[in-house]
Amino acid sequence: MRGSQQGDSHGGLYLVDMERGASQQVLDWNASGISWDGRGADRGLRGIAIVGQEVFIAAADELFVYDTRFRPLTSYRNPYLGHCHELSVHQGKLYLTSTGFDALLRMDLATRQFDLGLKISNDAGVYNVRAFDPRQPGLAAASNAMHINSVHADSAGVFFSGRNVPALVQITRNAIGAVAGLPRGTHNARPFRGGVLFNDTDSDALVWAGPGKRMTIPVPRYDPATLTHTDADQTKVARQAFGRGLCVLSDTLIAAGSSPTTVSLHDLGAGACIASHNISLDVRNAAHGLAVWPS
Repeated sequence: MRGSQQGDSHGGLYLVDMERGASQQVLDWNASGISWDGRGADRGLRGIAIVGQEVFIAAADELFVYDTRFRPLTSYRNPYLGHCHELSVHQGKLYLTSTGFDALLRMDLATRQFDLGLKISNDAGVYNVRAFDPRQPGLAAASNAMHINSVHADSAGVFFSGRNVPALVQITRNAIGAVAGLPRGTHNARPFRGGVLFNDTDSDALVWAGPGKRMTIPVPRYDPATLTHTDADQTKVARQAFGRGLCVLSDTLIAAGSSPTTVSLHDLGAGACIASHNISLDVRNAAHGLAVWPS
């Protein structure tokens, strides 16, 4: 859960039981004992990944690690990690978006070293990638032209997208290129079932688009009279139905987040939202990263 304004309460980490329609706050970010001085005036939690008995959580320019009882274990920083939004794990490697550098970083989970950086650029629609060693200084400059906010890694390569990237882009050992077009303003784009799955945030919908097919499921909305703090957001960014956060539960069932902080289950087979659970009606706060809790 993340807030829209720097310095405000940003909720924390929640366990959500969709079957029972219940949630429990297991980590209060404001009471976590972490000092935010010098950390870019952080706005709360970002991406999340669960590996074995460890919970990895990104918070702007630092990666935190907790055990499954949510006790802090350690944290990691890197000079090239800036405004991290999402995480992805594949074959012992943790991939992080470094939005403030137009880059992706990779951590080797065995050595806990950042062992690869990928600096990405877009030259008139042609995507380029340059590998660099994130352990060495001065190899990549800060930039945020693409606002890279999503990463997904699997056996086919590493995929990324961003609010200013009108495509799902694939990186392999030998090439980089767009594999699917996207509207601007998306979050959480990833390959799925021969197509692409994403939060079409600017259109308030979860979308799956495949060859000759497209399914759109609207994000839940609330009566405006029930929302709180609608006049308190000085950034003018906060609004309801802002879709962000996504995880795949099965070939047809998708969990997705939205604002005010809500987790919903979408059934691609039925083409509908079949359940939703609201955590807060404070319009300033929204779900960000989602992960399946190990059973």
